[in-house]
Amino acid sequence: MARPHIEFVQSQALPWREEALPALRPGVAAKTLSADEETGACSLLLRIPAGFALAAPQALDADEEVLVLDGDITLNGTRFGPYGYAHLPAGFRRETLASDGGAVLLAFFSNAPHAAPEAPFDQARLVTIPDALTVPYTGNFHPEFPPGAGRKLLFTDPRTGDQSWILGTLGLRWAERSEVHPVVEEMYLLAGEVHGDRGVMRPGAYFWRPPQVAHGPYGSLTGNIYFFRTRGGPLSTAYVEAKRPFRWWPEHDPILPPGLPADAAPPAPRPW
Repeated sequence: MARPHIEFVQSQALPWREEALPALRPGVAAKTLSADEETGACSLLLRIPAGFALAAPQALDADEEVLVLDGDITLNGTRFGPYGYAHLPAGFRRETLASDGGAVLLAFFSNAPHAAPEAPFDQARLVTIPDALTVPYTGNFHPEFPPGAGRKLLFTDPRTGDQSWILGTLGLRWAERSEVHPVVEEMYLLAGEVHGDRGVMRPGAYFWRPPQVAHGPYGSLTGNIYFFRTRGGPLSTAYVEAKRPFRWWPEHDPILPPGLPADAAPPAPRPW
């Protein structure tokens, strides 16, 4: 796996850089959450300035997946506000892309993105959800998953089985066992806090976890809202005995590659 194990970094501690996507999105600043050195696939926070608009229609040679965290964008005449979501396959034509008041987005590219001619794509891989609040919660999606959580499934790739979803959990909830997944699991914490085996995650916390890495157990005093993605297929879970028993307010003990800040950021009013 070309991406390193990151568990976890607070995105507030990462710098904004304006040179990340200069040709594709001039004036847009980015924080790199993780990146694949071989393919250029990356997970970013994007800060779009007020008044931004593409100068001309644009297609890319990479899949682009976005979740609006703050503000709004307008894509091909449709407004996406907070929790607006889209999965745009490579070859999809953005006739227009603009933001009147500015926005902060989560953005994921399947490889290093470049402008490219419009190209045919599988329509089943094109998903636009202007407001994910309208997506219903499903109930318990695993018979052993501790009660008190629901999932809003946003996207399942018909080609790979990869999935993206929002998970919401109740407060005063915790588990006693660890989890193991056969796929990459990626997460960005949107709201609330999470007490786990690597410390206390707060809004803006991010991890990229390779397959077969035991993690948790977790708990939350406040409840929380997560954004999750998998790579390598849909999520499935095996429960195992925890090497570290659950406890509230664990010590900060992240797994980070060189170059990422190890200090936990203080709580922030907004998750970026």
